[in-house]
Formats: sequence, structure tokens, C-alpha cells
Amino acid sequence: MKIHDLITTTEALQELCERLAKSDFVTVDTEFMRENTYWPELCLVQIANEEEAAAIDPLADGIDLTPLLDLMCNNEDVLKVFHAGGQDVEIIVNLAGKTPHPIFDTQIAMMAISQSEQIGYANLVESWLGFTIDKGARFTDWSRRPLTDRQIEYAIGDVTHLSEIFPKILEKLIKTDRGAWLDAEMDKLADVSNYVIDPDQAWRRIRSPGRNPQVLGRLKALAAWREGEAQHKNIPRGRIMRDETLADIASHPPKQQKDLAKVRGLSSAWRDNDIGKRLLKVLEKAEPLDKDELPEKMKRGAPLGKEGALVADLLKLLLKIRAREIDVAARLLTKAEEMEALAAGIRDLPVLQGWRYEVFGRDALELVEGRLAFAVKDGKLNMTHIDDMPEQMTQAAE
Repeated sequence: MKIHDLITTTEALQELCERLAKSDFVTVDTEFMRENTYWPELCLVQIANEEEAAAIDPLADGIDLTPLLDLMCNNEDVLKVFHAGGQDVEIIVNLAGKTPHPIFDTQIAMMAISQSEQIGYANLVESWLGFTIDKGARFTDWSRRPLTDRQIEYAIGDVTHLSEIFPKILEKLIKTDRGAWLDAEMDKLADVSNYVIDPDQAWRRIRSPGRNPQVLGRLKALAAWREGEAQHKNIPRGRIMRDETLADIASHPPKQQKDLAKVRGLSSAWRDNDIGKRLLKVLEKAEPLDKDELPEKMKRGAPLGKEGALVADLLKLLLKIRAREIDVAARLLTKAEEMEALAAGIRDLPVLQGWRYEVFGRDALELVEGRLAFAVKDGKLNMTHIDDMPEQMTQAAE
């Protein structure tokens, strides 16, 4: 594979992207810094196909990333392959307003062909290629210039190895006929709404007990205000105020600015500084949350109770057995909350729809409804249909 010198000009980037546009797929990775900023700072982009690879310096003077963004977001003929690509996609959305498309994530794909829940890149390489990668530059400061040869070599390795691994994963997906299982997961990854932050919806990410319209109205106003402050200052939202503190203020709003000094998580300076004044104004103007915005009540069937909890535990055991039998990550099939809901009598669940129903949901439902039982055969735990048990007992007696 040809490894290019670090690309620092628009002309070189344009030429590279024109060649890559003829590929069936490209593997992509980014290096960025976000510890001290609201917006992640893109420091390096690595890209490869099966023949060539390059690192692109987005911090180089005068470079225009348009050719790269066009390849990522506007070329439907080239599949963009990432590993655990959520943050990489977020960066591209910040730059282009779109997600890369079509898109494929090898971490998600591994869930469909193995029991790996969230396999890391180093383990992926070791599993498929049989060697251990050098992690020495993993925690480097990618914003510092000049980049060293070791840094660039480390970064490019992320896409050159992936360009070898992806065809192998794709081949196994085809053999197991599980490609369709991933369609919905890849659609989620490509949904731009997952990456664009609406300040008016920021409150939904904050855990707050209850459905009190006054409390939630204050929470919504405070969360939107914090988002704006963080964006304006380009600092992490937690540097303005932690979620727990924000929720506490929404539940127990201070009457005067001086009372902010008593709030856990805020410094005493808030009692008379400008940001404290702005916070008090937000609280004063906050309106109760509209009824149509209130979060839905938790959907529940009959209360689980002790027996229901035992049924949920049996479902979790069934999930482990089935995941082992078909060599798939349990997390791809269903979640603990879904199994508890199933045990409580709820039936409108993803696990009872589509391929998940065929692979796991049907048996899970039969277990809950008493048509399936556990049995030990040859020292292994298996599932047995109740209707088949008399015949099996007769065979065992003979």
C-alpha cells in the first residue's frame, strides 16, 4: 500500500479525493482534541482504500477541506468505513452539516458476527490480523505542530489496518446472512439529528425525577441557557455547570442571587458575578413546560414484583444462551429494560419485531407465556418446548 506524505494543501487533497472517489470503500479516522472546548477541534484526518493511504492536516495554512467533505457526504458510490465512528461522524457534521453516507461501522458489525459488545480497535486488529498495535501515541496532543513521523505513522495505521479488516468482516456478514441486521443500526449512525444539538432539547439528556411542569420548565430554560453559554465561550458545558447542579437549581430555585453561593457545585463567586445574574434572569423568565412536551409516563405492564423479577432473570439467562448459540452480541438483540418490560406484560417492543423476533423474541415470548422451559442436556443448558418434553422424557427413560 502506498503511504503518502502528510497532505497540507488543497491541491494535494483534491487529487487524493479524486482517486479515492473511484473506490468501493474508504476507511476513515480522525484525531481531535475536545477536553477544553465545546466544539471538538479537528487535528488530523486519516483516510485509505486498499491501495493508498494518507493523513490530512486540517490545521495547515490555507487548506480547504471541501474535496474531503464532498467525498464523505455527497458521493453515494463510496462506502465510508469507521470503527466506533460516532465522534468522527460528529466532527464531519460540524463541518458539513451532513453525515457521511453511505456509512459502515466495524464495531457495530462485530456485534452481529461475534459476542463482542464494544470491541476496541486494538482488539479488533489483534483478532483479525494477529498482531498488537503500538499505542504509544494514543494520548498525544494532536493540536501541536509539527507532528512527528511516529504520530503520523500511528494515525495512518488506524485506517490501513481497517482497510484490510473490513473486507474480511463483510465476507463473514455475507456468509452468515446477517447484513440486514445492521441496516437499522447504520441508519442511526447516519441520522444527523444525533449530532446536531438543539438547545431547547438539551434538558432531555438530564436526569430529573418527576413530571412537574414548573420544575421541567426551569430545567428546559436552564439547559438551553447553559448550552448557549458553553457554545459562546467554546468550553465544555460541564465547566459552566454540572448536570446534577442544574437539576438541583431547577428543583429548588434560589430566590436571590446571593443564594447561589449555597448551591452545591457552584463557587461563592456566583453570588455577585455576571453569569449568576444571567442565570437568575433565566429562572425569572422560565415558563412551565407545555403538556405536549412532558415526558411520557413510564410504560409499564403489571408491576414486576418478586415473581416478575424472576421471570426477567430467566429472560436474561435465555439471552445469554441464545447469544452464545448463534455467536452474536447480546446487546444487539435486546436490552435489560426490554426484558423487564416483556416480563411485566408489555408486547409493543422492538425485540418482538422483525429479525429480532425471529432470532430471539419468539422464544422469549414463549418463555414468558409458559411454552418454553430450561433443560440440561449433555451438561449444557438448553431450551425445550413444553410440548416436546413428554417425548424427550420417554426417550431418556429408554
